[in-house]
Amino acid sequence: MKLSNLDDLHLFVCLVEAGSFTLAAKELGIAKSKLSRRLVSLEKKLGCELLLRTTRKQELTDSGRLLFCASKEHIDALAKVEEELSSSLSQPQGKLNILLPLEFFNKIISTLIGDFLRRYPKIKLHCQHYSGSVPEFDPKFDLCFVLHEQALPTTNWIAKELLSFPQSIYLSATMSSKAESKLLQEKLIKPEQLSQYDCILEEENQPWHFRNGDKIEQVNVGGRVVLSSPEMRLQAAEQGLGLCKLPDYIIRNIALKTDTLKDTAPVQPLQRLSLSNESVAQRLSVLYQSRNIASKTRTFLDYFQSNVGQLL
Repeated sequence: MKLSNLDDLHLFVCLVEAGSFTLAAKELGIAKSKLSRRLVSLEKKLGCELLLRTTRKQELTDSGRLLFCASKEHIDALAKVEEELSSSLSQPQGKLNILLPLEFFNKIISTLIGDFLRRYPKIKLHCQHYSGSVPEFDPKFDLCFVLHEQALPTTNWIAKELLSFPQSIYLSATMSSKAESKLLQEKLIKPEQLSQYDCILEEENQPWHFRNGDKIEQVNVGGRVVLSSPEMRLQAAEQGLGLCKLPDYIIRNIALKTDTLKDTAPVQPLQRLSLSNESVAQRLSVLYQSRNIASKTRTFLDYFQSNVGQLL
């Protein structure tokens, strides 16, 4: 069986990325009814259903996911060639979908996005956030930024590491229990000692990792509080609800705010524990679906990389 033309694949890829017939039809400049007929025709040619469609949402079937993953790289490559053949004076354009971690340098990222959009007025940027670990594969996103400690699991994404952020274990100096306060007096704490205390976790049953020479040491910790939000974990630590692992930049940012906002209510100070083995650093990686990414995606990625130093 042969597809009638590449336009079939282009329509299908656009439909999946748009997430709805209405948005895809608008982007393609055709009637929604025509797009629906084209999809039905494609499904008949292939002899399988590609999309599960309801009045509220659409979802890829296994066959649809296979076709999308196999087709997108080629469609993007053709789009890239078309862009390169256009006038060198023309600017990147189109809608760019980005996925970011929750509460990740919101002020700095907002500033970078604003500057980027002023430089490239023909690009539309749609940015969404997620909490927790690596998000599930979603073909509608062009770029996904992920914070992680360990190697990323195998997915359909291509990963590129951008930065690493040192992390430490923090404890409230004024709100902690007597037993916890003794930790602040110790010169070198062994990571395994932390399992004896309540810890504030990002995910349930998530161990903490520490670097021991060339090896990674895992410590199983527990506690009464599990919070996916870094800001909420910080506030819980300030209230003395347990030990908390946080990137050092979060504590630095709080210190800067405290210095500049003298009239605000005092924040309970957090102190860094002195450990025999340091916490594994938090890493920032960007994920994308194909090496042949479109000009709009490449432009944003290059811009972000050239300005990523502002996050340090």
